[in-house]
Amino acid sequence: MLGGLGKLAAEGLAHRTEKATDEAVHIVEEVVKEVVGHAKEAGEKVIAEALKKAQESGEKIVKEATETVTNTVTNAVTHAAEGLGKLGQ
Repeated sequence: MLGGLGKLAAEGLAHRTEKATDEAVHIVEEVVKEVVGHAKEAGEKVIAEALKKAQESGEKIVKEATETVTNTVTNAVTHAAEGLGKLGQ
C-alpha cells in the first residue's frame, strides 16, 4: 500500500513540476518578447535619428557647395566683365 502511495505522490510531484516548468517557460517567453520589442523600438529610433542627421548633414553640404559655386561663378563673371570693360576703354 505504501508503494502505491509513493508512486501516486511521485506522479503528483512530477505533474506539479511539469506545470510549474510550463508556467516558467511561458513567463520567460513573455519577458523575451517584451525585451525584443523594446530593443526593436530603440533600434528604430536610433536608425531614424541617424538618418535625420545624415539628411541634415547632406543638406548642409549641398547648401555650402551651392554657395561656393555661386560665389565662384559670380566672381568669374564679374572679373570677366571688368576685363572686357577695360578692353573697351
